Parts: sequence; C-alpha cells; structure tokens
Amino acid sequence: MDDIPEFLSQITRGRPVPPEVIEEVKHRYGLIGRSPLTDLTLQQGRLLAEELKLPVYVGMRNWRPFVAETVRTMKADGTESAVVICLAPQNSRTSVGLYRTALNGESGVPFAVDFVESWHDHPLLIRAFAEKLHTGWEKACREMSAKLPVIFTAHSVPQRTIADGDPYETQTKETAMLVAREGSLPSNDWRFAFQSQGMSGGAWLGPTVENTILGLKEEGHRAVFVQPIGFLCDHVEVLYDIDIAFKEFAEKEGMRLWRAESLNDSPLLTAALADVARSRMKN
Repeated sequence: MDDIPEFLSQITRGRPVPPEVIEEVKHRYGLIGRSPLTDLTLQQGRLLAEELKLPVYVGMRNWRPFVAETVRTMKADGTESAVVICLAPQNSRTSVGLYRTALNGESGVPFAVDFVESWHDHPLLIRAFAEKLHTGWEKACREMSAKLPVIFTAHSVPQRTIADGDPYETQTKETAMLVAREGSLPSNDWRFAFQSQGMSGGAWLGPTVENTILGLKEEGHRAVFVQPIGFLCDHVEVLYDIDIAFKEFAEKEGMRLWRAESLNDSPLLTAALADVARSRMKN
C-alpha cells in the first residue's frame, strides 16, 4: 500500500496524481490485499527459461524490476542479442509502444533486439484461453442450469488512440473471435466489451462491461461469464475490476457473474511464448 503513490508516479512519469485517485487505487489494492503481478510474471519467465533452456529476463515499465535495470543486467551478462516479447499480446502504442520506448531508453539498447510487435492470434495462446474458458464456463452453466452468455474483455484505451490508426481494437476483437471459435461458441452466445476505463477523463473505448451486462439482462439472462483475453495473469484489473466491481454490479442487477481463471502458469501459455521466441531465433 505504501508503494502506491510512487507506482502511480511511475505511470504518469512524474505528473501530479490527484489525491482522490491515489485513495481510490489504495482502496482497490486494499480489497485484494496485494497485486500478484510481479510474482506471476517472474514465474512465467522461469517457466519459459526451463522450456527454452535459455536465459529469460523480465523487465517492467512501471515497477521493479524496471526495463532499464534489466537491460543493464543483460549487458553485464554478456548478452549479444535478444528476442523481446511483451506480455500484452495485442499491440497498442499505449502498452507495447511504451514498452518499446522504455527498452530503447535514452541511448538505445546495447545489443541486437528482435522486438515482437504482437502475437494476439498465436494458435497456442488461443488454445490456452479456450482451455480456461471451457473449464470455467461449463461449470458455471451447470450451476445455473442454463447456457451463460460470455463477455470477452480487454483493457480500454482512449478513443483518440484508435483514431490515430492504432491496431489494438481490431486485435483484441480478433483474439476474442478466435477464442470463441476454438471454444465452439456460436456468435450469438458471446459479446465483447472493454474494461478498466481510465480515471483521466476524455472518451475511452467501449462498450463497457456494465452496459453489456445490462444489455444481457434485458435479453432475459440471469448470469454472465467473463473472460479477459487481454491479460495473461491475475492483477488488480482482474482481481478487483472483475472479481469485485463487476460482480457487485451484476448482483445489484439481480444477476450472477463468473470469471475464467487467468492463464498465470498455464503450460499452453509457456508453449506459446516459447514458439514465438523460437520462430524469431530462426530468422
């Protein structure tokens, strides 16, 4: 909790954060206890290293271990070239683009880099999501004795980002469509919504999850099943936004809400990352 002001300052690159925003973020983290993002990401790196039999380094933009620190470690270790994969499969200048900027830093990278722009449609990634969808959705349907509609979600971005030609919206929807197809979901059994719209104002990409839930309620549904396909592990946007906020919203509307498990340490996710890396090593 004490780290949150510094964490938010990293996100805004030193721009002042309103006190009410700091308190709201503290409230959310307080409800989930702590974010497991760093631990899970480091675990994903270890699993990939075991699969590849090669060193795998983890660098983060907004918290430790920072990208710049990781690059210095790699240089000290004698790294001559690296495949760089963002753990955000869909490409946006607000995510992958900012990581590329952080990687380059002020003086560039001191070794050769093959930067993966996106891997949102990788067959093994799609299978990994479909596996979690199948397990959780069937259980929820049994509990409700009904076929639940599925809402696939991804983190929203400002609308101006998409207006500037960003591929993110197209790629997130393509991931959802491929997961639905892999999971044998008919097109009328699922929806797509953007979640976690920012607190900074301005127009953000929709539809929102809340409006999508209301629309499904109007169609006569009593429950929904949510699967975030833009995130690869548990963190605050999953553990608070979905598990607490969306669930409470659904309950106030007289509905129930289930969520697919996050990929976290999924062997299929590890296999997908390994395949992406190996395909670049051959080039």
